[in-house]
Amino acid sequence: MTAISVMLAVPDAAAASAWYQRALGATELWNLGSVVGLELQGAPFFVAEPANNGWESPKALGSTTARIEVFVDDPDSVVGGAAEAGADYHDPVRDHSAPWGTHRQGGFFDPYGHLWLVGDKSPLQRHR
Repeated sequence: MTAISVMLAVPDAAAASAWYQRALGATELWNLGSVVGLELQGAPFFVAEPANNGWESPKALGSTTARIEVFVDDPDSVVGGAAEAGADYHDPVRDHSAPWGTHRQGGFFDPYGHLWLVGDKSPLQRHR
């Protein structure tokens, strides 16, 4: 099996875990203190505190370098929950036309500077 995971740099892993649980409905899988494994509707991800080991949080850098894209059945509720929990709701969920059909997607910046896009149909499959 091959899997790709994302680890988000955060200044306080416990606080970030609590925020993702409250805002997105994430579930904590395990907690090592400075590194926490979480799951969002079956999709695992990590949060961790950088320790001068070659990476840093977007807030510390002043910019994000990647975006987190999540595909769920109800993007409106995920993005709405993040906005209610204090995320910067910069892109309301709306219909987008794509070669594979219309899909709903919107986005936000979490309190740690990570850009999240949440949609209902993943483009991560072959489209002809």
